[in-house]
Amino acid sequence: MGLEIQKTLSVGAIQPNIYVNRNNLPLYFGTSSNGDTFEKTSVKNFTTEAAINKMLLDNPEIKKITRDFNPELKLNLEELDKLLNGHSKDTQQIAKGITDNLPFSLRYKVDTKAIDQAAYLHDIGKVLIPKEILNKNGKLNETETRIMHKHSELGYEMLKKTNLDKITLNLVRNHHQNAQKSGYPWVSNDFKADINLQILTAADKYSALTEERVYKKPIDKTQALTIIYQDVKEGKLHPFVFKALVNYVNNNIYSKVS
Repeated sequence: MGLEIQKTLSVGAIQPNIYVNRNNLPLYFGTSSNGDTFEKTSVKNFTTEAAINKMLLDNPEIKKITRDFNPELKLNLEELDKLLNGHSKDTQQIAKGITDNLPFSLRYKVDTKAIDQAAYLHDIGKVLIPKEILNKNGKLNETETRIMHKHSELGYEMLKKTNLDKITLNLVRNHHQNAQKSGYPWVSNDFKADINLQILTAADKYSALTEERVYKKPIDKTQALTIIYQDVKEGKLHPFVFKALVNYVNNNIYSKVS
């Protein structure tokens, strides 16, 4: 039996009803909710040069991962600062908007603290990606793509010896994964894309699509939502998360591109 949302989404070219076959869409929305979701812990402490250098010293695995493209562990701090003050904050805002627009039956399962922290830190691993790859004005080749895809695993390895909780760490590692396990990095067969991860991935993707980068122009909200809707049709993103994103975008002043 399919899952159908009858309420019109009002996003231009996107069909007004979402229809997804339950058999093709894992609904792994169970999660361990953090009891104190209102506690505010600054994660900016993890993004200073001193903190990052300590992380690199604490975990030899990082040097193994970067041995082919950054053996000296040179830090791209300027690019990290741009990410943290732009895309990361944007992703935090969108993730909160998605959460606020979820049905209560799903919203109470969300670990808002973990998502907020992971949204800010999810791209910290890019501090170790060479500038010529990160800011290439053109399409990455196969080798460059493989290196770029290391950033989520690097972020996880950098942060895993800190006091961040396991939920936050796994969100950082898997923010490019999905319910069909077709993203990166590799995950085992028992991997489940819970609601926390799906909120983060949707927020990250919407932010990336609608912002300008050296290699692309921003696209408008309708185009971005149409692209993300394809993830729903392919069973990578739950329709309720997508609908919450649509409602947030349509009902909020927030819009980088009209």
